[in-house]
Parts: sequence; structure tokens; C-alpha cells
Amino acid sequence: MKKDKGGRYSGIGGQAVLEGVMMKNKEQYAVAVRKPDGEIDVEVDIYKGIMDGSGLKKAPFIRGVFNFLDSMILGMRTLNHSVSFYEEEGAEETAVDKIFHKIFKEKAENVMLGIVTVFSVVLAVAVFIALPYYIASLFEAYIRNASVMAVIEGLMRILIFVGYIVAITMMKDIKRLYQYHGAEHKCINCIEKGRPLTVHNVMRSSRLHKRCGTSFMFFVVFVSIIVFFFIRTQQPALRILLRIALIPVIAGISYEIIRLAGRSDHILVRILSAPGMLLQRLTTKEPDEEMIQVAMASVEAVFDWKAYLKDTFGYEIDDSWLVDQAPEEGEEDGI
Repeated sequence: MKKDKGGRYSGIGGQAVLEGVMMKNKEQYAVAVRKPDGEIDVEVDIYKGIMDGSGLKKAPFIRGVFNFLDSMILGMRTLNHSVSFYEEEGAEETAVDKIFHKIFKEKAENVMLGIVTVFSVVLAVAVFIALPYYIASLFEAYIRNASVMAVIEGLMRILIFVGYIVAITMMKDIKRLYQYHGAEHKCINCIEKGRPLTVHNVMRSSRLHKRCGTSFMFFVVFVSIIVFFFIRTQQPALRILLRIALIPVIAGISYEIIRLAGRSDHILVRILSAPGMLLQRLTTKEPDEEMIQVAMASVEAVFDWKAYLKDTFGYEIDDSWLVDQAPEEGEEDGI
């Protein structure tokens, strides 16, 4: 079997949802959820994106903006799908639900999803853009150097970002979500390392991956520090407006970096990816075998991993290889 130490790009990606995993391959995605009765429900659908057919979706730096929005929309949609399995039976429809269904009819769910997505963006801007600027501005009476102020604002942004991640890891329900996040990464790493997709092989794969959303968000924070460093204006309101206006630029640059990280194992790329990989130790946890089975079901619904291994690593999968073996000491991958 031919293996690749750094892994080969497969094109699949995903996210954790409530008691499950979503995997996406091109326009097709699957959501696998462990239902309360223990069975695995798998739903497969198509999501073409908000700019389907537009050449802008392939333009460097611009495509990152649309990919970011698409990931948010699809993420909310699949998360809502997983939550539906755990909603209380007989729960009454709220007044807001009734109003939305009356006004928007069959489009009510999409409208609500759009509102939640917009609210999430506004909240993120307030917490990670406006708040660090406000805290840093409290030092202006003591520090007159614009470059030092920019560094302080950047440090505040990093501290808030890391603090947010640490805070939510303390929530009990988040731990299981992070375990499914780890299961998602392990499945992708297993395939991209050239191994047959079995529970044993997935379990011994790394839970860290360079194309993770956590790493992307770190790059957003890091790139924003560099970009905002060059904004030199004395008007506070204009500073905030410029920071908001530059969010698409920052997202576009960050997407190109994470895209490169997923396709290259160069030492410089590994160094650049190291902080995001370190943060993933907080946002991913080791899953159990049942979680791995859910993640595998999601992968197999949208991705022909046997054909991928044949085309990429040059060998065909024999069914006898799919029988799990006892783990060998020290087999787990490192990144």
C-alpha cells in the first residue's frame, strides 16, 4: 500500500451537528445523525450555493467570500435538521413561528434561516471587530503611537477569540459536538492518508486537520490584524466602518491561505497552520466508535472513497481489508 505522510487532498469537508456529522463533496452533501432510538439517519441533498453558475465563485480571493457565506448557510441548515430529531414531541408552535408561516408560507423556514445567519454575522462583527477596537481605544489616552495601538487591538482580538473558544468548551453539551467534530476530521484524515475507511483505521487517525473551520477563523483573526494595522484615520466611526468594509477582503485572503494549507505540506505552510492546529485541540475531542460510525455513514453517502484510493494511491480495496484488526501500539497519526 502506498502512503503519503502529508496526505492527499480529497475535496471533501464537513462539520459536526447535533449527534451527527455533515459531509460535503462538491455540490452534494449528506447529514448523518444518531437518532434517539440509536439508529443512524442519513439524508443526502444538493446545495449549489448563493452564486451558482457565476464565474466569481472561481475567482481567487473573491471566491472565499461566497464560500464562507455558503458554509454558514449550509451549516445552519444541517444543524437545524439534526436538532429536529431531538425536539420535544407535541411541542406547540410559537407565536413567531405562526406569524412567519402565515406571511412567508412554504418559504418561512428559509426566511428564518436567513435572519439567523444575518444575526450571527452581526454578532460576530460586534464581538470580534468592534469589541477589540473599543477595548484598545481605552488605552489611547496613555499611548499615542498608532502602531502600538494597532498591536494592542490585535492582541485583544486574539484574546477574545481564544477566550471564546475556551469558554464554550466548558459547556457540557459542546463536548459531544466536539467529539463529532473529531470524528469528521478522523474520517477525512483516514482517507487522505490512503487507508481504507474502517472504524479501526479512522480511530487511529488524527483528529486535527489543516482545512478545519477553526484554522480558517484563526487565519481571519491573524489576517485582520495585519490589514487593520495599515488603517490610519483619526475618526473612530470611520475606523469601525473601514474594518467592517474590509471583512470580505479578510475572508477572501484567509480562504486562499486555508485552501493552500489543504493542498500543500510545505514546511512554511505547516508553520503557518500550526496555531490553528493547536486551537483544534480545544475544538475537537476524541470520539467513540459509535460516533465514528455516524461520520463514516456521512462520508460514504457522498464520496466514493474506494475509487479515490485507487486513483490517488494506486490500489484497489479488497473486502478482506475492511475487517478491523486489533490496534497496533503507537499507530495513531501525528500532524
